[in-house]
Amino acid sequence: MSRRRTGAAIGLLALLALGPAADRAAAAPLVGAPAPPFAATSFDGQRFDTRALRGRVVLLHFWATWCDACRTEMPALQRVYAELHARGLELLAVSADEPRDRKAALAMAAAMQLPAAMLESVRPNGFGAPPVLPITYVIGRDGVLRARLLPAHEPLTEAALRAAVEPLLEAPAPAVSGQ
Repeated sequence: MSRRRTGAAIGLLALLALGPAADRAAAAPLVGAPAPPFAATSFDGQRFDTRALRGRVVLLHFWATWCDACRTEMPALQRVYAELHARGLELLAVSADEPRDRKAALAMAAAMQLPAAMLESVRPNGFGAPPVLPITYVIGRDGVLRARLLPAHEPLTEAALRAAVEPLLEAPAPAVSGQ
């Protein structure tokens, strides 16, 4: 078995053992449907709530420190986020690490300069426990889940992220009801 497949198998087993996070598992959100509610407090104490971010494009990226593919994808996420944040892109990197590994997750997120939180801090979590790591959800300005990005055989690339995000940034922000 290749090292990559061995790592993926270990990652899957670890996800199955998430305990309380697995208890919160929800049905997988459907691309094309309204994104489920998701709110967390980031490592730096900021509140991140997808409902409050309507009008912006949102990336929810689930990862873990022990995941090789996750570590490989982080620089691409960082570059895309740094470049496109001013145009309306928001991102939260959600660590699926165990609470005891919080320091390692915090250090990795800080090194990549990404806003991040622990999965355990998410309330409400309509996305549930991630079915696989890494996984990135793309939510359009209209609050609709527009893509679920999974590395098929290779980690997610900067080009693939841009292809999923840039057209959504070009779309006009939805009108706010009541105006």
